[in-house]
Amino acid sequence: MAEVINMPRLSDTMEEGTVAKWLKKVGDKVEEGDILAEIETDKATMEFESFHEGTLLHIGIQEGDGAPVDSLLAIIGEEGEDISALLNGSGTATTEPEVPEPKDEGASPSPAAGGAIPEGVEIITMPRLSDTMEEGTVASWLKKVGDTIEEGDILAEIETDKATMEFESFYSGTLLHIGIQEGEGAPVDSLLAIIGPEGTDVNAVLSAGSSTAGAAEKETASVEDNTETAKDAEVPVTVSSTSSGERIFASPLAKKIAADKGIDLSQVNGSGDNGRIVKRDVENYQPSTTAAPQAAAATTAADTASVAASVAPVSLPVGEEGSEEVKNSTMRKVIAKRLGESKFSAPHYYLTIEVDMDNAKASRSQINTLPDTKVSFNDMVLKACAMALKKHPQVNTSWNGDTTRYNHHIHMGVAVAVDDGLVVPVLKFADQMSLTQIGGAVKDLAGRARSKKIKPDEMEGSTFTVSNLGMFGILEFTSIINQPNSAILSVGAIVEKPVVKNGAIVAGSTMKVTLACDHRTVDGATGAQFLQTLRAYLENPVTMLA
Repeated sequence: MAEVINMPRLSDTMEEGTVAKWLKKVGDKVEEGDILAEIETDKATMEFESFHEGTLLHIGIQEGDGAPVDSLLAIIGEEGEDISALLNGSGTATTEPEVPEPKDEGASPSPAAGGAIPEGVEIITMPRLSDTMEEGTVASWLKKVGDTIEEGDILAEIETDKATMEFESFYSGTLLHIGIQEGEGAPVDSLLAIIGPEGTDVNAVLSAGSSTAGAAEKETASVEDNTETAKDAEVPVTVSSTSSGERIFASPLAKKIAADKGIDLSQVNGSGDNGRIVKRDVENYQPSTTAAPQAAAATTAADTASVAASVAPVSLPVGEEGSEEVKNSTMRKVIAKRLGESKFSAPHYYLTIEVDMDNAKASRSQINTLPDTKVSFNDMVLKACAMALKKHPQVNTSWNGDTTRYNHHIHMGVAVAVDDGLVVPVLKFADQMSLTQIGGAVKDLAGRARSKKIKPDEMEGSTFTVSNLGMFGILEFTSIINQPNSAILSVGAIVEKPVVKNGAIVAGSTMKVTLACDHRTVDGATGAQFLQTLRAYLENPVTMLA
């Protein structure tokens, strides 16, 4: 009996898969355990093996095509078996009446190909390189149009919301077309490149749909240009005149800009119809070197007398206003989106305590005298948080609407500042790590995060996050919760100041920490108890070594 094989869910976040390569073709014998295809998920390209034996009767998703999880991928059965009922009932394979007959005159073309993609040509789209990626930016192309591509070659470096990653080709051929230029961003699944035989005419492929986005961009740009021109063309021409009586033809918009900038329209050359001055002429105007002497010569005797009569002339600063718009990186846009969603959806509240760090300073100095050992105060905070979360599991939760998820594992997120923004590497099972293990892991993850070598799965799955700005001298601050976490700890600087101990004022070292909590999952008393436990560990570091 024929077996229907659907697109598998190969990762916990996978919603759609792409068949990178078929290792079997229709009519081939398939044994249990044989590799059927290579499937590209949202995280990696993985081999997919068969759990059935028989003959491959039907392929539902062609190479390079993507489809949602549980879509019809293939059918395996006995040679010659009638599978028409399975095809008609699947709802996903109605585009082909009989797969084993490639010469079918009435067969419908592949939806992805649209009947226009030549044989051997592969369309490559912007990949989803992380579970949160919605848009990617091409940081650099390592191949150019006309280059020969081998399977496994690195095509480009793509900037995601979390890192810049190398993207390799799953195909061999010639790079025929680049759809996204360096520095440009595009949504996932946008046309990235086309690979195929040398000399292939890609116009048919582009016209089949891949170039729609590019055409839309050009149309938008054209509309913007026409709109700007229309601003000058639709309004009536305003006629001004110089002091010599010469008439000046300029649009009202050009006159307004000139007045705001203090530009003499008689010095501006018009590029509009019949020499009319329009907006772009004023914006591009550069004053000549003779403008200052002419202005000085125009000063009247009355003005000179007025200035001379002034008792205390005021010298005002003279300058030119300026600004610059810088395109937001993919990481910057995702940070804005995620933190905005967190701040506006989760009811934040904040609890602050001051911790005596005298014992922590002494313990750290003693630990760091050991060979090959280097522990920071941040490592001690991470260790204390991990141990406190074991005693207060309510803080180690996630809000899921109708349910609250209690995480029985502790994965600590560590906020790290990078050039483009902020990333959060994750220490997995931090409660089971020693202080020295935490120190080594944080140093490694933070270093690779700053050099953009960190992997996406190393920034996923946190259950609690720590953000430390103490090294910048910040005494106290609040953070936005890194959802789906229920809390985040903000750590300030250690300061020396007078403190009261045993009724006497002595010199001491203290540090303020602020806990931001999601009130949907963590009540005020629960957050306060967590901070009490955290303070006990930090003020008595020996308890963290037991």
